[in-house]
Formats: sequence, structure tokens, C-alpha cells
Amino acid sequence: MNDKIAASTETSGSHVLELASLGLAAAADAIRSGDMTSESYASALLYQARAHADLNAFIAIDEDALLQAAKDADKARAAGVEAPLLGVPVGIKDSYLTAGLATSIGLERLAHFVPTEDADAVRAVKDAGALVFGKNNLVEMSYGLTGHNERFGQVKNPRALERVTGGSSSGSAASVAAGIVPASLGGDTVGSIRVPASLCGVVGFKPTTGRWPRNGVAPISHTLDTTGVFARSVEDCILLDQVVTGDQTAESVERNSNLVGARLAFAPRQFLELVDPEVGERFREVVRQLKDAGAEVFEIDLGEDFNSLIQTATWGIFAHETQGAISDFLRLHGIPTTFAEIYEGLKPQLRQAWEYMVLPSGPGATSVQDYKVALSVSRPEIQRRLKQAFVSKGAIAILQPTTPCTAPLIGEQEGLRIAGQEVSTLALANHTLLASSVGLPGISLPAGLSRAGLPIGLELDAPLGSDRALLSLSRHIERILGTMPPTL
Repeated sequence: MNDKIAASTETSGSHVLELASLGLAAAADAIRSGDMTSESYASALLYQARAHADLNAFIAIDEDALLQAAKDADKARAAGVEAPLLGVPVGIKDSYLTAGLATSIGLERLAHFVPTEDADAVRAVKDAGALVFGKNNLVEMSYGLTGHNERFGQVKNPRALERVTGGSSSGSAASVAAGIVPASLGGDTVGSIRVPASLCGVVGFKPTTGRWPRNGVAPISHTLDTTGVFARSVEDCILLDQVVTGDQTAESVERNSNLVGARLAFAPRQFLELVDPEVGERFREVVRQLKDAGAEVFEIDLGEDFNSLIQTATWGIFAHETQGAISDFLRLHGIPTTFAEIYEGLKPQLRQAWEYMVLPSGPGATSVQDYKVALSVSRPEIQRRLKQAFVSKGAIAILQPTTPCTAPLIGEQEGLRIAGQEVSTLALANHTLLASSVGLPGISLPAGLSRAGLPIGLELDAPLGSDRALLSLSRHIERILGTMPPTL
């Protein structure tokens, strides 16, 4: 352990775990009021990172730079500087460019690449006074849903070390769940924030596509990619949303309001038929709890072909845009590699997947014609059906289990079974695809535990641009369902 960290944690003793349990807003308030220093907080989090090194949640942490930045934040506060996140460290998914700190995108060949610029979202949190704690582990090129990285290791679930975290923002979810950081920036194309949030028992917020800046973040699909955040409470997601967007009116409902009259929809035919029994049972119990709290929860049917419609359109767009999006990103930011070199260096399973559906010559590649149909026909049809739920029926959100199962065992990633059926790991995103397909804001909240003690997530998807209302609604629901403390 770094001697500076050891010295600072020895003096704080039992306070280390107390500090590590603080949420983002609480930590910011404590530093602002002088109840703790940024240096003591950063030291406690570094101690926690060391204690949980076996999670493989981080690829890069510059301890000396972090502690110096914390000292500088304390001096700034003493000088009267005010900022909403002054002195608070946050995690950053290693797909975000970070000036002066290595950005690997999960790849061996970029393990030592140090950018000279920050991604726009990183710059926004830094401008608000936040400190970059380190770079979170992720699936190579953000292409996977379990959290496995061949070069940097499988990220382990803090709630059960033998189980996956979900992906691709695996380290971000794990580090928040383990109390290493109070929040972490992640990325979501088909569920890469909400899936690991569900499996790790934290809050994962995917804004309306385009609400948060994406410049400087390694892409998959310019149509679907979204930056977002992991935290342990909705309040902290609201704070990050305010910081990143500059929108200080992110709360549209008073704190003391309730769910009375809130119209919430769920689609059992589409999202409850292929779920593990415990997940389905817990979802039904949540629906009952929300009704008891005064919400009007009702069933809708989005059509027999709805699942196949969003699956075909979303995965088709996802794969078709990958090569062009990555190539443009590498060129724009002067990253010292090429798409061809990345492809050749991928782990065998991922290289085979790219060969099948990403390369234009692949047997599973989406043709230009099918891609145009997905954009001009399928997506408008998905939007039309959702409009019936949101406008015609007055739903302010659609509810569903975030993932159809709890976290699978690490050793069973290639033989996943859901509701007794053997399925691909892509099935972990079966429910998150809804919001991704047309860019809706979506959030995953902890909704309880299975009998084995594994987290179950509740997803809420809302109309385009209604992020503030969704966050406010989610906070009210969170008061009913509770939050999940970190695994200190």
C-alpha cells in the first residue's frame, strides 16, 4: 500500500468505512461544510480500493495524483472556492478519454495510451470540482454484457464474488457497489449501464440519447450510444445530471410529493414471459407495493412481434455502425491504432463475433438496405407503439425487470439459462433494448434480493426528453423500495 494512504487511514481507523459509505451528494456536502477533508476522503477510498483489489474494478489509478488533487481541493475550499462536487473523487469507465491518465478502452494494445484531452463529460465533472479517482475496467471495446476482459481480468460482483457484474460498464458498477467510489461515469448502447446496475444492486441512469455529451468516449453506435452514471441513490444521479448537462432544474416534483395518481404501465406479454421465476415474483410484488402507494399501475400489450422488432432493429443498427464509429473516433482523437489492428487483437470469442456481424462481409452483417429499414421503418413503428402507451394511455413510465435473471455464475457465461431455457448472454439485455432502441431515458433501481441474496433490478423507461420527471419519479419509488448499502 502507498505509504501516504497507510498513514492517513491509520489515523482515521474505523472512520474509513464510514467515509466509504457516503454517497456523492453527502460527500460533497461534508467537504463543503468542513466536516471532512477531500484528502481524508480520497485516502479512505484508496484504502477501500486496495481492500477490494480482487474485484478487478479498476484498470488505472494514479494514487499520488489523486492525493495531490485532493490536497489542492482542500486549499481551494479554504480559499473560498465553491463548486458542487469540490474534492469528491468519481470513477470513470475506461472508454472515456482522460488527459494524463491512461485510456485503454479495454484493449492490450492501448494499455499505455495516455490522452492529452478529456472527454466532454469528464471535463464537466472536473469543472464542477470532482476528482478522477481512476479508470474502471470494462469489456473490450464495450462489446459484451458479462464483465469479462481477457487482458485486465473478469470483474467480480461485490455481492457474490463467484458471479458476473454484467457489462460492459462492469468495473463502474462494481466500484460503486463496493464503496470504492460514490459514483462512476459509464456508457450504455444496449444496456451497458442498466444491466450491471441491476446485477450489482446499484442505481444506473441512462439519459435520453444525446442529453449527455458523448465526445471523447469510445463509441459503438452513433445512433444508440449514451453516456450516463452509476450511483447508490437517485439523488446522486440527479446531482450528476445537473452537473453534466448544466440543467439546474432537474427536479420537477417536490420532495414531499408521492405516487398518488401516477400512471405506470407494464407489458407482461413482452417482458415477463422469459424471466426467472424469482425475478417475476419480485416484480409482481413491486407492482403491488406501488399500487399500495397510490400509483395507477396497468397492463399494456405492445404487440406479438414487438420483441422481435426491437431485437432485430437495435442489434442490426448496433453492429452495422460499429466499424465506422470506431474508425472515426480513432482518427478524430489521434489514437495510435486502427480498426484492423483492434480487430486482430481481440480475444477469440469477440473476434469471431465481429467477423460474423460487424465486418461488412460477415454472414450476420446487416445490409445497407436492412440498416435503412431499421432506421426509417422499424424505429418509427417502435415509437408509434410506445406513443400509444405514453400518450393515449397516459403512462409516465413503463416498468419491467431490468434483467430477466440475477447475476449468472462466472463459470456459466457461455451456458446461460433463463427460466429453464439455454440462451445467449445477449439475453441479459432483452429488457434494456426497449429504451435503447429509440433513445428513451431509462433507469435501473435496486428492487430487492433473491433468496440467494442476489440483487434484482427494476427498470423504468420514460418518454423522450422526460429525464427530469423520470428521476423525480424514481426517487419516490426508491423511498418505497429502499437502497442497497455498499459491500464494505
